[in-house]
Amino acid sequence: MRSQFRHYFSGLIFLSCMAAGLAHAQSVGTTAYAQYPGFEDPGASSGVGGAGGLVASNPTVDGGAIPMGATAQVVVLFRNEGGQPVETGLIRLYPSSTVSAAIALNQCKEEALAAGAECAVALTVKALQPGPWRVEMLMSHNGRTRLATATLSGNVEAAEGSADKLASDVETIPDSLDFGSLSSSQTLVEPIILRNITSTEIDVSDIYIDTSEQAGYSLKTECDKLAAGQACIATVTWAPKIKGRSSGVLVIKHTGPTGLSSVPLKGEFMPDKINTVEVFPQAIPGRGLLVSSQETLDFGVGVDTSSSITVTLVNSGDSSITLEDVAVSGADSGLGFKDGGCMAGTTLEPIEACPLTVTWSPTRVGVLFDDIQVRHDGARGVLVLPVRGEATGTVSQDQKSILLTQDINPSTSSSPSGASESASSSGGSAGYSVPETSNPGAALDGFKITSFSPTRAIINGPGGSRLVFDNEETVMGGIPWLVLIQKNGIEFVYKAQRILLLFDRSLSSINRVSASSRGGDAATGISSAPVTTADASAAPSAPAPVVGN
Repeated sequence: MRSQFRHYFSGLIFLSCMAAGLAHAQSVGTTAYAQYPGFEDPGASSGVGGAGGLVASNPTVDGGAIPMGATAQVVVLFRNEGGQPVETGLIRLYPSSTVSAAIALNQCKEEALAAGAECAVALTVKALQPGPWRVEMLMSHNGRTRLATATLSGNVEAAEGSADKLASDVETIPDSLDFGSLSSSQTLVEPIILRNITSTEIDVSDIYIDTSEQAGYSLKTECDKLAAGQACIATVTWAPKIKGRSSGVLVIKHTGPTGLSSVPLKGEFMPDKINTVEVFPQAIPGRGLLVSSQETLDFGVGVDTSSSITVTLVNSGDSSITLEDVAVSGADSGLGFKDGGCMAGTTLEPIEACPLTVTWSPTRVGVLFDDIQVRHDGARGVLVLPVRGEATGTVSQDQKSILLTQDINPSTSSSPSGASESASSSGGSAGYSVPETSNPGAALDGFKITSFSPTRAIINGPGGSRLVFDNEETVMGGIPWLVLIQKNGIEFVYKAQRILLLFDRSLSSINRVSASSRGGDAATGISSAPVTTADASAAPSAPAPVVGN
């Protein structure tokens, strides 16, 4: 009895408590649910929570201040507030005109986002123009709301002097190229560095210089593809063609968000006024420079005999130089060169020199105006030396010595005396100290035949007049010569050299007139030059007749 009473009493208490709970719930106006699985909230088992799925953890993100031309990285977080995993889709960005935006990292697309989990999306924001910036971000997903949004904002700070400039994804260093003022005609080369300042790869589709043909700008570059942060170089060459200012624009077309970069080019060519050209140019690196010990060859005044001047040609450059030609501008001035020294084909190393001997045998009375041209492969390519002088007399060109041969042995020459030939072939008579020279014929310069016959002749030279005999040896210019009188002059033989000194027939005519005026006997047929002290000392007491013709 007692146990049944206890169970009955406990049931009454439980029903009383339930009735009190229902009454309390009705009094507060709320819905009451049982606290066991059979009476759970039906919304808790639905596919989507009350918030609808994916949302931005911070719908408004402060990106801060970005310097002009710089790039900032901004991160936006998203959270799944639903009860089931959410998969994300396409992300769209809508930046303001002051910036450009691109997605650098999308962690949300790697896998489905579990309930309550977060993922990150990193954006690259590049400042293009000064002022406030704003980027609206829309992300689609398969949650209840289907769309999640976030707003990024900040300010672009203008650098000094860049308030009116548009930043590009390809940075140029420098951003403008000024060649300055150029006074000499030369070529200038300046570099321009192109650098990708974004976090993505950029292709350079085209690069060129837009300018006029007379500006003188040219471009050389191999810029093709730029990875993030990579740089390349372009060289701009300026070779001005006309006087005055010149300008142009280096244009770079690429696949970045801005699509274009540019570099202004300018320069001014103001050449110096040149009055005269200097004889010797300035040294140029890598080229030889030919200079002379004298700028002008001046023979002076009162010249009536053969004269010579020797100058030194020096290579003052830093490279070897080869002489291509040495010539006289005029053809009938009487100027010439002695063999040896500076000749065509001579090569001069740096600081090396060679002698140039110029001879002048006046062909007319008066002032000499002529030049010597030395052509070479060094700087400027030619050296011109003016030659000046004034002649009061002429030198007959028929009296110059002629080199017949250097190969024929003098012993083969026809001569009535074999002994004399043998002496000449051996190099001269015993007791002579003959100097070694490569041009023995130069010793006969200045000598001329004043009169001669088949067996003897009178020769006038620097030491006076002397009498020479056919097939006999005589010393002239320090060299023993074998004398062979020919029909038109005298042949001098020394070793392998055969030199012919011609007789000027005009002297015979002049001497005839002079002899007639002195009362000479024309019937004798003797022709001679006016007798000097040297002639008188050299002439025998009873000389044989000297035929003038």
